Amino acid sequence: MSPTFHLIAAARPNFMKIAPVYHAMNAADWCEPVIVHTGQHYDANMSDSFFEDLGLPTPDYNLEVGSGSHAEQTGAVMVAYEKIIMETPPDATIVVGDVNSTIACTLAAKKLCLKVAHLEAGLRSKDWDMPEEINRIVTDSISDVLWTPSPDGDQNLLKEGVAPERITRVGNVMLDSYELMRPRIEAESPREHFGLDAKGYGIVTLHRPSNVDRKETLAPLVKALKSAAARIPIVCPLHPRTRKSLETHGLLDDFLSAEGVHVSEPINYIRFMGLVREAALVITDSGGIQEETTYLNIPCITLRENTERPITITEGTNKLARIPDLPDYVGDILNGRWPAGRKPELWDGKTADRIISDLARRFG
Repeated sequence: MSPTFHLIAAARPNFMKIAPVYHAMNAADWCEPVIVHTGQHYDANMSDSFFEDLGLPTPDYNLEVGSGSHAEQTGAVMVAYEKIIMETPPDATIVVGDVNSTIACTLAAKKLCLKVAHLEAGLRSKDWDMPEEINRIVTDSISDVLWTPSPDGDQNLLKEGVAPERITRVGNVMLDSYELMRPRIEAESPREHFGLDAKGYGIVTLHRPSNVDRKETLAPLVKALKSAAARIPIVCPLHPRTRKSLETHGLLDDFLSAEGVHVSEPINYIRFMGLVREAALVITDSGGIQEETTYLNIPCITLRENTERPITITEGTNKLARIPDLPDYVGDILNGRWPAGRKPELWDGKTADRIISDLARRFG
């Protein structure tokens, strides 16, 4: 009987990370992939369409946990996933990223003495106020196999005392997804919907509580974005959390009516990356987009105090910024004063193949 591996999908970026692994595993003749969707993101624009875009089948399991506090969501995933693995245990559970479902499925599996592999291991922001940092550290500390995207991931794990044989650097799987979908991404030109020219606009994607939850932060952010939009049009697919906060604090109409601001609902991966690849710049507080802009050599302004992906700064096109910095940084980009980046080692669209090779070595 072939080894069975659970692929855990929860939030939007997870879908891109499991898709190349699923396809590579499905093409192999020695193992069986099983998709477990925890339902942590349940909006159709933010989950269901991603499965279709990425050529993924209907999940084998859908835990349907929905929203809730960190404890509620983590606990609900643990309870639901434990029932599955008690009845049909996999040879290993493969978790990705740093969301609540990642740590929940890891804990449930390890308490039943099952093997766990963590894809995108070793990333560290060193900011303990980020729930994701806690998820990353705890997941890495108890996982059996740690697949890292870059040398800093290896170094972080080794400093924490992780045995070298648990670590394999495989590269950045997010870029496998881009290459998987490149023909469809390049076949679309969603900027035309907004009447924009190639390299004549910016993309804005913001959702972190530190930026959008409090009016004393959100109001200056809206002002800074309006200032940027006065110099170059911006397209802003609004995250539900951000839209709700803009409404709550009476800022939505002001933002929607600002010159140069184009707002849309959340959009699927293909159309979003179609916008990103032709953009002049990206303003974000997300993690994955820092990597994709580095890969595509597009200037990226990350509105955060820190990043768990420092290689996007040291080798890529990313810079951290505070809200007051934003107008000047946009000016620097438009005036050609932004460093060009290079693709880090193993960011080549072949990460899934290295994962399958490592699985075969460890479990085959």
